[in-house]
Amino acid sequence: MKKIILFVSAALLSLGVDAQVKVPQPSPLSKIEQVVGLTDVAIEYSRPSMKGRTIFGNLVPYDKLWRTGANKNTQITFGDDVKVGGAELKKGTYAIFTKPGKENWEVMFYSDANNWGTPREWDDSKVAAKITVKSTKIPMNVETFTIMLSDFTMDSALINILWENTEAAIKLEVPSKKKATESIEQIMAGPSANDHYQAATFYKETGDLDKAKAHIEKAVAGRADAFWYHRQHSLILAKSGDKAGAIKAAKTSLELAEKAKNADYVKLNKDSLAEWGAK
Repeated sequence: MKKIILFVSAALLSLGVDAQVKVPQPSPLSKIEQVVGLTDVAIEYSRPSMKGRTIFGNLVPYDKLWRTGANKNTQITFGDDVKVGGAELKKGTYAIFTKPGKENWEVMFYSDANNWGTPREWDDSKVAAKITVKSTKIPMNVETFTIMLSDFTMDSALINILWENTEAAIKLEVPSKKKATESIEQIMAGPSANDHYQAATFYKETGDLDKAKAHIEKAVAGRADAFWYHRQHSLILAKSGDKAGAIKAAKTSLELAEKAKNADYVKLNKDSLAEWGAK
């Protein structure tokens, strides 16, 4: 009985250590995921509230570096290379730091996105883009700090930062025209050499050798330097009973693999050529 009591006591103590009190956070975390044109955009930030306080020029001093929110620094992720306020920015994740002013805000996209608040040591080399935007007074108070995306077009949107009676808006430009054009041209051009290669591999494995040969011939025609395409060609021809054709394709693959210094494919081709009695 004493052992049972000790076991239960230990279990309860363990639960007490592991348990965590859950209460509402004063600055709750918010996540936004939005497609702008054809580009994925995600924003993650914490949202403090006014609670009767004066914000800009007081809680958030003018012309001082601000994490642009609360807790961990605000993060924004772009799925493509974009422009922010006219400045070019590579795809990736950035921290947004700002210096709010009475009339203008300085906005910095910082490549080190994992800071609790502002960095202990600021590194100018990590500023991927720095822009200046107008600060606008709005005819109402926004109680809780808000970042949103608005004013969508085919290739742009606004990143709106709002709190108290102030708004700062950053124009975001995305490469929709470039991506759409590339997509259209790719589809209109028909399947790629790799598409034919994948189809040939599938049909070889499922035993439809006529379709496999048709696709692998289009693959090697589309990319004659791909030694692995010629290797697959040789295997398809060998499987279909065309030993002479298989040997020819394997020799081509071997020559290209030797130029590419790919030892694995050199060995595979030599082994197959020996198996098929090539001279």
